[in-house]
Amino acid sequence: MVRRNERVLNNVPVGALGIIALDGCTEMGDLINDYLVQWRHEDGADFKDELVFNGYERDSYLVDAKVPRFGTGEAKGILDESVRGMDLYVIVDVCNYNLTYTLNGHENHMSPDDHFQNLKRIISAVGGKARRLNVIMPFLYESRQHKRNGRESLDSALALQELVRMGVDNIITFDAHDSRVQNAIPLNGFETVRTTYQFVKELLQNYNDLQIDSAHTMAISPDEGAAERAVYLANVLNLDMGMFYKRRDYGRLVNGRNPIVTHEFLGSDVEGKDVIIIDDMISSGDSILDVARQLRARKANRIFAAATFGLFTNGLEKFDKAYEEGVFDAILTTNLIYQPPELLKRPYYLSCDMSKYIALMIDTLNHDGSISSILDPSERIQDAVERYKRGEELKREELD
Repeated sequence: MVRRNERVLNNVPVGALGIIALDGCTEMGDLINDYLVQWRHEDGADFKDELVFNGYERDSYLVDAKVPRFGTGEAKGILDESVRGMDLYVIVDVCNYNLTYTLNGHENHMSPDDHFQNLKRIISAVGGKARRLNVIMPFLYESRQHKRNGRESLDSALALQELVRMGVDNIITFDAHDSRVQNAIPLNGFETVRTTYQFVKELLQNYNDLQIDSAHTMAISPDEGAAERAVYLANVLNLDMGMFYKRRDYGRLVNGRNPIVTHEFLGSDVEGKDVIIIDDMISSGDSILDVARQLRARKANRIFAAATFGLFTNGLEKFDKAYEEGVFDAILTTNLIYQPPELLKRPYYLSCDMSKYIALMIDTLNHDGSISSILDPSERIQDAVERYKRGEELKREELD
């Protein structure tokens, strides 16, 4: 993975950079903007006399946008400044349930559907005036409904096609539930970004006695769908890999899903080893806690659960109880979606910041540069682990 100061950005920017952080991810937008302002103040002197770089160095790249609502719950997107000719990046967190609005006097919490509608409202307000329109949607809307089983809707594919029809040029998401959903828009830009490096970085920062080798550490996939993520981690770090697969009761439906009967394990012995369970999301948490209990029963040493998105849809009580029982040692998720304050206070929780990574991608793409080296963090991971093994102090700003 290339560092910021190692990039070669000879291309003229696509357009003046603009960032719209929709309600629900304004904090992330502020962090990204701070990095971009700092970098371009540092680099802007190289371009200040060139006309094509007019507006390259600014005090803020955030565009003032809002989505007010009527008393009926209906809404409209409003831009309070011109975006003509801009290279726009619209950031949306469809998982932020903490926002509310009034519907006929009743308080409603915003759902993913509400956030997606707000995204479309802002795109409509842009009205095709931007030079290029990019959507950064960390949790891909309806990504768990990516394939059809029987008479079902294909929501994720429909959403992608709708965005493209509205004029979106590129869609950037993180750890898509199934990256093959990009086949729905084969002629448009679609990137699904790994968060593996941030997980490894956070573990190295918080534990000084890890032994990253096949004799002491294993990568674990909690189910078949996460196998590719575990294989990648195992290959990059030269670890063994194990996998659980779910046996479901297809004769019953519970909350719209076939309940899991048990998790079966495939892989080498985990006794005495630290294990990293890696997945794209923690939803209710039942699956990952069951996997952790089975690993503990198999006498695994420390158990770390790493997931890009921490949804915790059924609350944190079960995780608190499991932690007290010694079922797991730490949970790592990113700040790509809303993190409730009570989660951040948990002693077992480690938050992985993704704002600098997103800023790096935006800065590179605005120059119409290649992000392929940014998307594959394998060299960066290996470099950090080698330095860790040599006993070097790993400063957070250097790892970023």
